[in-house]
Amino acid sequence: MPPFTLQDLRCFDAVVREGGFQAAALALHRTHPAVFAAVARLERQVGFALLDRSGYRVRLTAAGRAFHRQAQSLLLEWHALQAHAEQLAIGEEAELRVVMGDLCPPAATLRLLAPFFAGHPATRWHLDVEAVTGPWERLLEGDADLILHRIEKSDTRIEWLDLCKVELIPVVAPGFLPFPLSRHIKPEQLRNLAQCVIRDSARRPSPQEHFVIPGAPQYTVPDPGMKKEIIMQGMAWGHLPHFLVERELQEGTLVSIAGRHLPGRVEQLVAARRRDRPHGPVADRLWEYLRQAAPQLQDAAVRGRPARSARHAASKRNHRR
Repeated sequence: MPPFTLQDLRCFDAVVREGGFQAAALALHRTHPAVFAAVARLERQVGFALLDRSGYRVRLTAAGRAFHRQAQSLLLEWHALQAHAEQLAIGEEAELRVVMGDLCPPAATLRLLAPFFAGHPATRWHLDVEAVTGPWERLLEGDADLILHRIEKSDTRIEWLDLCKVELIPVVAPGFLPFPLSRHIKPEQLRNLAQCVIRDSARRPSPQEHFVIPGAPQYTVPDPGMKKEIIMQGMAWGHLPHFLVERELQEGTLVSIAGRHLPGRVEQLVAARRRDRPHGPVADRLWEYLRQAAPQLQDAAVRGRPARSARHAASKRNHRR
């Protein structure tokens, strides 16, 4: 059997993934005839048909499906090797882009990042705050090197570090409800009451809604801080992170309406980056720094303790030894 080329395998894989020769050609920035010829050449070299072209859309043959599974493994290894080579060629990054999501405990997160940023003055840091699906969009479109937010962990393009859990609680100001407070409040009882929600900062927002009651009047705000103020003024109700309202709940200036029908939610805050992109040495140091910092951020988010830097935590561990 004559050897087949990596380029021919890439063309074959693109046809399978994109569902046809024209779509594969566009994805690979090649011509339709070039992709068609590459797949035909690969079929001659392996000695059997990879694609069934008898229908409106091309389909894998049984042998083609088995061959494609092995080809995918080889292509993934090749992409990983290519990314590793690019990473080795990168010097210290001139700039890095970090995006904090609206679930981050702001003060604790900034306390963690500040020492690392200060320790790498040659790198220009861009720190942005996005809401709802905005951080995902920035990461997936290549506009962020790292995000601190919740993610969909089934997305194989992304790797993550679990940082802390953030509890979201439905709250109101005292006297806001026109009916008695109980743990059995149903969403339909709130339909005529204003709900405060955070505006999705993505350019193409996800259609998925979080905690939104259909038909209810809404106040839409850009961040949790403004949302908290509107709720405290008795203008609306809404879900807020526990770390943001812990004191108000203790003092009684806000009241939880969590119960069987409004259970709230616990979200996992993570540090996330693309696994299919090369990362330079500073980005890798930041990744390891955040790995060590996770327990301190959990303390700050759940128990209200100030977060220490990972460097400080490491020095404490060494001192104890």
